[in-house]
Amino acid sequence: MTVAQRRGRKIMMTPGELDEFLTAQRTCRVATVSADGAPHVSALWFLWDGRALWLYSVVRSRRWADLRRDPRVAIAVDTGEEYGELRGAELSGAVEVVGEVPRSGGLCAELDAVETLFARKYFGLESLPHDGRHAWLRLVPEKVVSWDFRKLGAA
Repeated sequence: MTVAQRRGRKIMMTPGELDEFLTAQRTCRVATVSADGAPHVSALWFLWDGRALWLYSVVRSRRWADLRRDPRVAIAVDTGEEYGELRGAELSGAVEVVGEVPRSGGLCAELDAVETLFARKYFGLESLPHDGRHAWLRLVPEKVVSWDFRKLGAA
């Protein structure tokens, strides 16, 4: 269940705008909490399927270790250079592992469409080349906050 945005409603994206934005963007920043409580942020490619944000993460990474210990995450996706063109979204909640770890390409119906879309978006291929170093994390956001500063000029 997604919590409704309370502030910044004037510049928040509609569900359709948010869907289009997340589908088009390529890189997100993933914030996790380390064992000692220190924050850790890393950039990662992602896929948005209209309901969930999918992360294909290296399993021997600080990000993976953090999320296996504490699955809570905040993810920022944004774009724009000038103030009046800034757009973005923050999605938060708990991730879950989907499929084998690490992923070697074994049958997993839940990943069929995700892997095909990811392979097309990032590699221009019809199937994802598995390297035995990555695995899938899915975030069905509990909270989404969005902004589109281009809407300020329309006021």
